[in-house]
Amino acid sequence: MSDTAKKIVAQVFNQIADALETGVFGERTRVGVTVLGSEHGVDEIVRGAEMAQAANPDIEVVLIGPEVKSNLPRIHADDEKAQHKAMEQALEKGELAACVTMHYSFPIGVSTVGRVITPGRGREMFLATTTGTSATDRVEAMVKNAIYGIATAKAKGIANPTVGILNVDAARQVERALRELSQNGYTINFAESVRADGGSVMRGNDLLMGAPDVMVTDTLTGNVLMKVFSAYTSGGDYETTGYGYGPGIGEGYDKIILILSRASGAPVVANALKFAAEVAKGNLLQVVAQEFAAANKAGLKELFKKQAKAAAAAEPEEVTAPPAKVVTEEIPGIDILQLEDAQQVVWKAGIYVATGMGCTGPVILTAPEDYDKVVEILTKAGYIG
Repeated sequence: MSDTAKKIVAQVFNQIADALETGVFGERTRVGVTVLGSEHGVDEIVRGAEMAQAANPDIEVVLIGPEVKSNLPRIHADDEKAQHKAMEQALEKGELAACVTMHYSFPIGVSTVGRVITPGRGREMFLATTTGTSATDRVEAMVKNAIYGIATAKAKGIANPTVGILNVDAARQVERALRELSQNGYTINFAESVRADGGSVMRGNDLLMGAPDVMVTDTLTGNVLMKVFSAYTSGGDYETTGYGYGPGIGEGYDKIILILSRASGAPVVANALKFAAEVAKGNLLQVVAQEFAAANKAGLKELFKKQAKAAAAAEPEEVTAPPAKVVTEEIPGIDILQLEDAQQVVWKAGIYVATGMGCTGPVILTAPEDYDKVVEILTKAGYIG
């Protein structure tokens, strides 16, 4: 028997032995984790990696960094910069299907979708997004965040994830943009708030209960929420729960790289590695491409151009307020960033309205006899849907 044949036979017997030992027949998903950079030290990351390996025999965990005390396979790197270079090379060569790391810089257009366990019901929820920058325009960024979240949830195995928009600045504009996309053919399964008045714009109650599968927010808010959800049981310096800050998603981005905080403890490290394997097996990159193909077909890029054109054309115009009158009727659904502009549009039509803050967010206050006309004006101007 030739040496080549002997090697092939040896590999086959090794694979059979591995399968009998682990109960996994077929190729395991190989995922990496960089070990340097944690505020809790190298040993904490290694412990999380070993926990992930012990709990998930269908994956193979690979350490990236200097020599450590572990039986896990390792790709050598001496420092954090070298770790990231080794990680990128291993991903490009196909030696790793995905990798988990800390303090990694994504290009503009790429941001991460986190995954938390909500305390109210113990339900998993995706936060879109938690690090990175999807776009420099807030509305465009959050619309993209929704697509990133949908793609990640689908790669995880949720065929038709529900989507809610957190009630932050620009939420109403984002909701209108997403509903326009939906009407044009891009499928979005809008969630309903657990509060009595419902709607797809979510409140704090919805966060705690995990009302949607995907919660859309701006990245900075998402980052804060990740930290709270992950470390609320520890006092803040050690992240104990959840799956980390998630994979970096972007149109055309070609690597599966997931982010941990430097405060992430071993349980989160283990979950992040499991998350990495799940989205790799779920063909995350292909799912992202499919979602953007569908969204672009529904007019995503044209929608962004229209918004940019409207923003550029908008010029502040000082309008004298009509004589004041008693205003008792509320008109909700106007974004806080557009509230004063909406008031000016109604004033320009000769109708007095005031601005206020209701329990669900900003409102226009109008007299009962003017209500229908004001709704018509605001709808025509695009401030409410």
